[in-house]
Amino acid sequence: MKIAIASDHAGYEMKVKLLKYLTDKGYQVKDFGPFSAESVDYPDYGHPLATDVEKGNFDKGITLCGSGNGINITANKHQGIRSALCWTEEISSLARKHNDANICALPARFIQFDLATKIVDIFLNTEFEGGRHKTRIDKIPCK
Repeated sequence: MKIAIASDHAGYEMKVKLLKYLTDKGYQVKDFGPFSAESVDYPDYGHPLATDVEKGNFDKGITLCGSGNGINITANKHQGIRSALCWTEEISSLARKHNDANICALPARFIQFDLATKIVDIFLNTEFEGGRHKTRIDKIPCK
């Protein structure tokens, strides 16, 4: 599985740890930045990641910022993206099962690394249920 990952400065430290965690598990991971903890603007990293996930260059994406909201909002501006803000294991599972989310947004200032790894593992290994949920997903894009 090919995974894209990006953050802002608030999510940088956790992103670096997740990058190693995912690589050690055998995933192909591309870091979209930033590459230091200096203050940056999350759209500068969220848009390129979302574009590449939308194009199918990556199977899933993981984004991080302080609250998870800013980078999540950014990613969801892309028509082919369904980014879900995940702060619990159950929300991560439902984001995949019911929403077929393709990006997991994490609130780096509000969760610990061990919980982040659980959320990400669930997100990457949970299948979409389809059925009535597919009908709803099909109604999301603006036409």
